[in-house]
Amino acid sequence: MQHARLIFGIFGMSVMLGLSGCASRVVGFTPAQIAVLQQQGFSPSNGNWELGISDKVLFATNSDQIDPTTGLRIEMIGQALASVEISTLRVEGHTDNYGTDAYNNDLSLRRANAVADIFEKAGFLSNNILVLGLGKQDPVADNNTPEGQAENRRVSIIVPPDQ
Repeated sequence: MQHARLIFGIFGMSVMLGLSGCASRVVGFTPAQIAVLQQQGFSPSNGNWELGISDKVLFATNSDQIDPTTGLRIEMIGQALASVEISTLRVEGHTDNYGTDAYNNDLSLRRANAVADIFEKAGFLSNNILVLGLGKQDPVADNNTPEGQAENRRVSIIVPPDQ
């Protein structure tokens, strides 16, 4: 009986220690990772962390070119994420509603690849970056206004919890 209690006690302590280790992570992220994500402008969204709307990577009409200032900012974000062992990203390209579906799908993919290339320059492995071109299918603003269209010409940077 003593032996069974000892084994049960050791098992119980092991479970408690294991659970306390999980408490330091929030849905797959360590406190240090969460701090860096927040510092870089990311916020929680559906179990992931997504770059906030004020920090989105926006593009000119019919363009996949990133201006040097934005490119430097993306590279700095990549270095900050890598410093806390965040190594997996999803990069989603988007367009406004101007043009055909085929054209917008291609343009959105080129935009996402342009951002992914900068993350690779910052040290991310290409096979750890999921690149998607979503075309005009997921607008965040009204495509009937020039301001709304500008907001929709974007790349979203998403950090999933499976780090």
